[in-house]
Amino acid sequence: MRSDPAAVLLDMDGTLVDTEGLWWQAVESVAGRPLTGEDVPYVHGRTIEDVARHLGEPRLTEPLAGAFADRVARELTIVPGAPELLSGLAAAAIPTALVTASPRSVVELVLPRLGHAFDLVIANEDTERGKPWPDPYLEAARRLGAAPSRCVAVEDSPAGIAAATAAGCRVLVAGPEHGLPSLDRLRAALAPGEG
Repeated sequence: MRSDPAAVLLDMDGTLVDTEGLWWQAVESVAGRPLTGEDVPYVHGRTIEDVARHLGEPRLTEPLAGAFADRVARELTIVPGAPELLSGLAAAAIPTALVTASPRSVVELVLPRLGHAFDLVIANEDTERGKPWPDPYLEAARRLGAAPSRCVAVEDSPAGIAAATAAGCRVLVAGPEHGLPSLDRLRAALAPGEG
């Protein structure tokens, strides 16, 4: 008989809430220039500090955070299927952590809208290095008392997938092309040959 994951570690932006476009708009507004495809690896799924460094202006960290929070407060959209997945995880009593590159100020705007009591939230401020480093996922597993190899991470960005993979988690890809995995798919993710 297959056992449930020790924990499900869920990304926020682009996975549970449709905020990637809002983040892109915020970065463009603060940068004062349009972003291009060359910017994607340095912006998608990355921390505010990483994006500010990419723009060559570390002092832009606070303006980026503010511009993003303003957009999230006005235009937040929950990804279809997210409430059902979260309620299924709660009903199955599978521990959950929100593991995000967003700052806690943005997370606090999103959490009430998700309507789920996460066992743990790891925001940008909670680790020295953010995604694509494994630190956020390792910290989530550590705080939950779970082996990373028994955790399933749900991610949409290359940076997040790299972080969760490097931490040793089983990773399921979400996003517009993939949708969110079902509870059955999450439960099956630790079976040999799955992933």
